[in-house]
Amino acid sequence: MEPALESALERDAADPLRPLRARFGIPRTKQGDPCVYLCGHSLGLMPLAARAEIAQELDDWERLAVLGHEHARRPWIPYHDALAPQVAALLGCRADEVAVMNSLTVNLHLMLASFYRPQGARRAILIEAGAFPSDRYALATHLQWHGLDPRECLIELAPRAHEDLIAEESIERLLAQRGEEVALVLWPGVQYLTGEAFDLPRIARAAHRAGALVGFDLAHSVGNLPEPLRDLEADFAVWCSYKYLNAGPGAIAGCFVHRSHFEPSRHRLAGWWGHERASRFQMPHEFQPAPGAAGFHLSNQSILSTAPLFASLALFREAGSGRLREKSVALTSFMEELLAERTPEIRSVTPRAAGARGAQLSLRLSGGPERGRRVHQWLTGHGVLCDWREPDIIRAAPAPLYNGFEDVFNFVARREEALRSTDG
Repeated sequence: MEPALESALERDAADPLRPLRARFGIPRTKQGDPCVYLCGHSLGLMPLAARAEIAQELDDWERLAVLGHEHARRPWIPYHDALAPQVAALLGCRADEVAVMNSLTVNLHLMLASFYRPQGARRAILIEAGAFPSDRYALATHLQWHGLDPRECLIELAPRAHEDLIAEESIERLLAQRGEEVALVLWPGVQYLTGEAFDLPRIARAAHRAGALVGFDLAHSVGNLPEPLRDLEADFAVWCSYKYLNAGPGAIAGCFVHRSHFEPSRHRLAGWWGHERASRFQMPHEFQPAPGAAGFHLSNQSILSTAPLFASLALFREAGSGRLREKSVALTSFMEELLAERTPEIRSVTPRAAGARGAQLSLRLSGGPERGRRVHQWLTGHGVLCDWREPDIIRAAPAPLYNGFEDVFNFVARREEALRSTDG
């Protein structure tokens, strides 16, 4: 047995989190072998307990119908309230600052309606160049809604020449120079393409010094980095639950609203489910928001798309955020070491410093995009599931809840084989 594989197996055997892997569904190849699944940054694996969670709700629907709103084993009216404290524990914030609802982009639109309020010369929005398209689309439409031109009012900060990453110093410098123009900063916790994790408190301080509000897209942070909102004076944040939170395709999302913005008079797009609960079913004519982030709800949410999150969050509580982060750093470091030794023509564009990245490595292969696509297609056809992002990036994310060191070894070994096969 080669030393690297032997080391991987030894580390898996000593891993206290290893038993959790058996509580997830692992995709299999046509031959029936487990796939090497490194795509948790795109869609997390299914917690096997999710089946029972959904079945319980289906059973209660069949058994109780409308009475399930109050008498289901987990009553449907306060269903999402039970999730807020669990999600808040992952985020490092107060439970009343969290609302579990909608999808990520719907929540972003709701937050922009409340927090993007251009006035006078202060009307620009700052984002990173190469932001996830949905975020950019949302921001551009809000600018247009206010009669503004995104070409003038959407500031897209790019990395310095010949670099892949954006330094926090560049954000601070831009805000110091142009802060009087900026109404809002929207920044990712982890950049989806490069895997760069940002110092969010530092960005929030810079935005507030400039007089701007700040929101964070935590789609690649929640369940990946521990407590991304701890001691962070963000005005709002949004995220999805189908990546590292493993809640299933199209699962429920969430938003954070800082307690300093709880005033009932705050401008918002209101809906019945955001009305305070004591009088909600009295059908009052005037909207009275529920306290905290709950006042930003619109409608009752899908129970069936929310139930799997209970199964996943139970595993997070069992694992503990500290142990998950420790293993995550070890997995990406092991991958980085093996790639450097065995496939030097592959370069990671993700930061080398463990504190500046999450569970993802974004890899660029020498030889151009066509070579990279061939390698990715070969990997997919041979049971290695990572993903391709234009123009030339393969993203691989060993998620510590269910991935192990043998997965990392097999990924690198298959990449070696892919290079030989596609170049031949």
